Amino acid sequence: MMDQRILVVDDEPAIHRFLQPALAAAGYAVAKAEDGASALREIATYPPDAVVLDLGLPDMDGKEVIRRLRQFSKVPVIVLSARDREAEKIEALDLGADDFVNKPFGVGELMARIRAALRQRAPESNVEAVLRVGPVEIDRPRHRVTRDGVEVKLTPKEFDLLVYLARHSGKVLTHRQILGAVWGPAHLHDTQYLRVYVGQLRQRLEAEPTAPALILTEAGIGYRMAE
Repeated sequence: MMDQRILVVDDEPAIHRFLQPALAAAGYAVAKAEDGASALREIATYPPDAVVLDLGLPDMDGKEVIRRLRQFSKVPVIVLSARDREAEKIEALDLGADDFVNKPFGVGELMARIRAALRQRAPESNVEAVLRVGPVEIDRPRHRVTRDGVEVKLTPKEFDLLVYLARHSGKVLTHRQILGAVWGPAHLHDTQYLRVYVGQLRQRLEAEPTAPALILTEAGIGYRMAE
């Protein structure tokens, strides 16, 4: 992990004073930018392994930074936001952000989100054939799912949905992202359809389906699979 470099993009000096030693203590090299233009230049010329991005920058909105950088980079982006409007978070995620953390935030939570984002950007060849989330084991080649060693029967679409959530465990996924990946672009607005399938997975996999611990709801935004 010592070679992994994190770019922090924020115009608040206090954020840099707080995050630089915290990230360094976790074994990351740290770079900083205080506006969107500087961040885009840094990402283009010296690509980091992940970006921590504030949405409120002095020269452009952070969502515009995401829009521009996604034209040339797949670097993981974790948004820091003091904005509490769900629509802003959804737009940032749909533009290509990997996750978001609300300000004020705990450093432990941010580190966990960074680790999750870095894992998601690992090469496809590194994705394990067998995925494990808590008591659930997903054998992708055999299309077999077990919970605490007991096989759970899923329909093909339920299996596809579970695999997609598990491959992105720890990451917030919007309704549109999930629907597009699992059902295709014609179903981007079928959120009720998605809720039905998530409910079915919870019935089969959760110890307490009404108080889920594996497939978590991000209210108004989408879902997050527990790590």
